[in-house]
Amino acid sequence: MSEGLIARLQQDTPIPLRAELRCAPGQLAALVGPSGSGKSTILRCIAGLHRPAGGEVSCNGRLWFGGGTNLPPQQRRAGLVFQSYALFPHVSALQNVMLAAGHLPVERREARGRELLDLVHLTGLERRRPDELSGGQQQRVALARALARDPEVLLLDEPFAAVDRVTRRKLQRELALLREKVRIPIVLVTHDLDEARMLGDTMTILHHGCTLQSGAPAEVMARPLDGEVARLLDLGNVFTATVHEQHDGGSRTVIDWGGNLLEAARAERFRAGERVDWVIAPEYVILHRADRPSQGDRENPVRGTVRSCVVMGETTSVALQIGHRPDMTIAMNIPTHHARRNRLATGVDVTVSLLAEGIHLMPLAAPPAGGQRAG
Repeated sequence: MSEGLIARLQQDTPIPLRAELRCAPGQLAALVGPSGSGKSTILRCIAGLHRPAGGEVSCNGRLWFGGGTNLPPQQRRAGLVFQSYALFPHVSALQNVMLAAGHLPVERREARGRELLDLVHLTGLERRRPDELSGGQQQRVALARALARDPEVLLLDEPFAAVDRVTRRKLQRELALLREKVRIPIVLVTHDLDEARMLGDTMTILHHGCTLQSGAPAEVMARPLDGEVARLLDLGNVFTATVHEQHDGGSRTVIDWGGNLLEAARAERFRAGERVDWVIAPEYVILHRADRPSQGDRENPVRGTVRSCVVMGETTSVALQIGHRPDMTIAMNIPTHHARRNRLATGVDVTVSLLAEGIHLMPLAAPPAGGQRAG
């Protein structure tokens, strides 16, 4: 892919990097990972504010870094929006934007500034200084200023972290609409998985500076490469089991989870007797009604005891312990009216089905620090 952004970065210090990122024009790539995973450093490397030990950065076929090339920031045409916005406090919103349009003739800068402020819905506020604007309005000025450089790539470093939830949702929607107009690669650093899923065409999972997995958000969330990715995504319901058998010519792999034989989607790479991690999203855990028996083994029925039942508005969060194993506790979310109809409460015994199509098998990873393996 020559069009768009390509970054391959390596370094050992000060923050280790073994990262790779691709983003096509008009797409948004979300970088997700815990604090210290190198997300902001990657943006700085792309923008030319930090020089990694090795790798390559190119945009639309032009090499920005690598092979002896290291273009300075002003030659990279990268628009960067910081978490703190970094606006000039003593000049107006319009002047903040105009100062970033230094590549344009002087007589064109004001018109361009007004055009960009209109694009981010700040018409009428051009003369206000940053301290006269709300947090969301300041974020829009910072975005307009980044676009004033006519960038080939837009880099957003936690741009919505400093605003309230309502403003955050509004700005997220505006960003989704904006990318349809600017048609350049956009890289978004975020800690918010919901934000990454809503806005990202791709989602890259980073940990200790390494790219662990990259792909469409729905695919990454449903099929993490391993238990480490699943835990970083806070998927919950990550357990360990043993492959019991592979159905010859069938579409299912059978696993043994603490004595429970469960059918999973076919995973040919795992052999009988091999230990694996597995994950199931809460929406694939189906509560059996007391008046409706299981429809057969393919539903993977298991019986357990409710250990917690927390009403959260229209949804009730349930933790179900299987057998007498605290490390085999399944999380599930059900409509509150279903929970009430089935009289769910702590200590109640129920049966659930773990739907085969929702069980995803992964290579065995090291157990979490201080944790135990279930199964």
